[in-house]
Amino acid sequence: MTKTAERSLQLLSLLQTAHRWSGPALAERLGVSLRTLRRDIDSLRELGYPVSASGGRDSTYALGPGTNLPPLVLDGEQAVAISLALQTSPTTVLGLRDASNRALNTLSKVMPAELRAQVDATRVTTIRNYWEFSAPPIPIDVLHSVGDAVRRSHLLRLEVLRPDGNRYDPRDSDFIPPVRVEPHNLVLWAGRWYLVAYNLVEQGWAIYRVDRLHTHDPTGVPFTRRQLPGSDVATYVMTNHDRGDTPATWQCLGRATVNLPADVVARWAPGGSVIDRLGPTHSRLTLGAWSWAGIAGILATFDTELTEVAPRELRDACHSLARRFGST
Repeated sequence: MTKTAERSLQLLSLLQTAHRWSGPALAERLGVSLRTLRRDIDSLRELGYPVSASGGRDSTYALGPGTNLPPLVLDGEQAVAISLALQTSPTTVLGLRDASNRALNTLSKVMPAELRAQVDATRVTTIRNYWEFSAPPIPIDVLHSVGDAVRRSHLLRLEVLRPDGNRYDPRDSDFIPPVRVEPHNLVLWAGRWYLVAYNLVEQGWAIYRVDRLHTHDPTGVPFTRRQLPGSDVATYVMTNHDRGDTPATWQCLGRATVNLPADVVARWAPGGSVIDRLGPTHSRLTLGAWSWAGIAGILATFDTELTEVAPRELRDACHSLARRFGST
């Protein structure tokens, strides 16, 4: 492939990634002069790509709607990014691990030899991080149902499942009926999918674990999006103690009351922890580790007073660590 042809493909790829580019920004990305950029733009137009320009000395460029793009237009960085994303994506959706492998193989087959070599050079082996506690894999139809309602801004009717993944029976004393919510955002954090939604029954914001949802048929009822609580959705999720989380499976599981607000504890507690708000300045933290000393060490990172530490093994581990550190 000639340099000019390679640059034209790169230019076409850049025009796909933004609504409008300034001439200097495009020229800088391509490493060419503005004069060469204008010639490359003209070349794309001759090939049938409707590139519009704002005109004037400080022209901006955009790819027109309805453009028939080549089946695959990627530069080396994009190809490597897709390859790594497919290989390192968490297996949080049922059936997608096999689909990721097939997509990677398909991508490799249709690439030019030069790009294929770059992709093959970034084949990696992923190893599970035991401190990241992914939720059970989510059925793809549930994720699609939630995501589609978020995209369309349509009301969503859902049920919250029991911690074991089963639906509540209407005859149960603790039966939770289906609710209608305004779904606003899907968030993936620490291997878990969360839905940020406005609960119309309780008239308030809520965070739902998507792996613990049963969704009903689409309502088709639109809603007007609300202003999200907090500064942004990421901060809201990370600092919210009520996310529907359940303790991760560990050899040791303990709890303690910490002299800190729930939002602070929620932000810094490891994945698989559960935080209960006890008041404006106190929280109960339930967490696990491979040893009692491990839990004690995590509790120490909060650098605050601890009370109601349980069980006895955890209290003993806290005293033991205090003696060890006191002798250093």
